[in-house]
Amino acid sequence: MKIENTKAQMRKGVLEYCILSILKDNDAYVAEILDTLKSAKMLVVEGTIYPLLTRLKNAELLNYRWEESTSGPPRKYYGLTQKGKEFLTELNTTWDDLRNAVNLVTNSSKNKRNE
Repeated sequence: MKIENTKAQMRKGVLEYCILSILKDNDAYVAEILDTLKSAKMLVVEGTIYPLLTRLKNAELLNYRWEESTSGPPRKYYGLTQKGKEFLTELNTTWDDLRNAVNLVTNSSKNKRNE
């Protein structure tokens, strides 16, 4: 089993949550979303992000608008819908619960090994 595959699966599992979190305060276009993810060491390519954004839009969690750009073609800015904001609130709670549970299990395992 390769560790890189497991790492990639872990990142994919939280990518949707990360994208919604990026958009919680401000609309953003794809390059901005990718830059934010890459700066956080979430290795993502455009081919991954577009289908995910489309799926989130089709689920009515995101909407988008076109905005003219001074440096090229118009840009599609994504933002959270009201349903998306409510969904993100639920994910925040779930993430906190999951993080706490994982910390309990992994810290408990480490403590048992050190005894």
